[in-house]
Amino acid sequence: MTRLNPTPAQPYRCAHYRTTTVREWPAQASAILPRTAKRLSNLALLTVVFTLPAFAATTNLRQAVESGDLTSAKNLIAAGASVKDADRYGVTPLYLAADNGNTALVELLLKAGADPNTAQGEGETVLMAAARAGHLAVVKALIAAGADVNRKETWKGQTALMWAAAEGHLPVVDALVQAKADLTVRSKGGFTALLFAVREGRAPVVKSLLAAGADRNEAITPAGRRLATPALVLAVTNAHYELASQLLDAGADPNAGANGWTALHIISNVRKPGIGSNDPAPEGSGNLDSLEIIRRLVAKGANVNARAAKGRGIGLTSLNTEGATPFLLAARTGDAEMMRLLVKLGADPLIPTTDGSTPLMVAAGVGTRSPDEDAGSEQEALEAVKLALELGGDANAVDKNGETATHGAAYKWVPSVAQFLGDHGAKPQIWNQKNSHGWTALRIADGVHRGMNLRRSPETAAILRKFLTAVGMSTEVEPETGISGATR
Repeated sequence: MTRLNPTPAQPYRCAHYRTTTVREWPAQASAILPRTAKRLSNLALLTVVFTLPAFAATTNLRQAVESGDLTSAKNLIAAGASVKDADRYGVTPLYLAADNGNTALVELLLKAGADPNTAQGEGETVLMAAARAGHLAVVKALIAAGADVNRKETWKGQTALMWAAAEGHLPVVDALVQAKADLTVRSKGGFTALLFAVREGRAPVVKSLLAAGADRNEAITPAGRRLATPALVLAVTNAHYELASQLLDAGADPNAGANGWTALHIISNVRKPGIGSNDPAPEGSGNLDSLEIIRRLVAKGANVNARAAKGRGIGLTSLNTEGATPFLLAARTGDAEMMRLLVKLGADPLIPTTDGSTPLMVAAGVGTRSPDEDAGSEQEALEAVKLALELGGDANAVDKNGETATHGAAYKWVPSVAQFLGDHGAKPQIWNQKNSHGWTALRIADGVHRGMNLRRSPETAAILRKFLTAVGMSTEVEPETGISGATR
């Protein structure tokens, strides 16, 4: 028997088959059915031709489904095209129909025997694809056909409910919950559907999941890690303040937080991230601002003087934040507005870290990682220093590392702060002593190595020399000592 060669055309629609494909195949078909081929019309020949190369029919079925051609899909299935065959990426006709939200095609393929639990190579099922895209009717059709609502894909361990929640598709979330989707199951990253919704700021979805029984104090628990970031802290971290207020109203613990880092601790870094060129705060969602959520947290019982239980900075001059209060962290970012509000709400402006670093010191710059990137401009730092001093800060306090506020001004390259401290009682006899790295404030301003870079602030050094000269102290500096790259 003569074998057919594969068709040179890959048409999509029925009309195209009639005008192109059939005209290119009659001679081949005639080799097998010479008498019949002469008598059949083009439309009739179409059915005969499709039954010959089965692989072509299946391929064309995927193409018809992808283009949404229901009529061609029906004809191809009737001609024997497989509804289960996948391409080399694991994509089946049912997956294409579900991803495109074509309910009629999904129902056609399911009726023809397509598996509702069909999955791609990494375990992504057709239900997940439909849930992610928000195709409610398709989701319902798949569930009715027996799709497993709790199946996990193998890469991140996520479920259809997680994807729908993250994308904010409330009707799909409700349909999956009604179909007994598990609210407690976690991804490999430790997220539940509620936590995905919180991270993305999907307030209506969060409300629905809480009503369905999700835990308002649910926390991220990555496998193998002890950290557990609660939903409330996650909402604040992403500037979803209105959603955070919603969680508080639902009874979320305002003092919960991994290693004592509560929502109040996190807010200063959200308001002023201090990454790169002092990037702006995240846009977040809702109509509530950061200062208002601070008020609501305190009103709900948040401890305004809570101290971080653990937290050591990274890098040679990074601040050890163990024992840090929300007020101290606001001072660190030069956020005088937040500092004032916290004091009004009962914050103690004098509580130091466990290393003895005071809010005044960190406002001046103690703990600065990179003067070019840390949060707070020079003017903002100066305003925070002035406020901390007004509230009782000691310009001559020395922490356990032997550093003073003036050391901070040298680290942060803020000459106006160095000038202000000197004008308000900072004594050269104290700040010109060596810290635990063997550096005086002048040595830092003149230049110390941070990693491979020599960083210096000539303007700050000039001001410090002026104060040293005024009290008759030497303005010479010893060679740099200390281990480059060490951690405090």
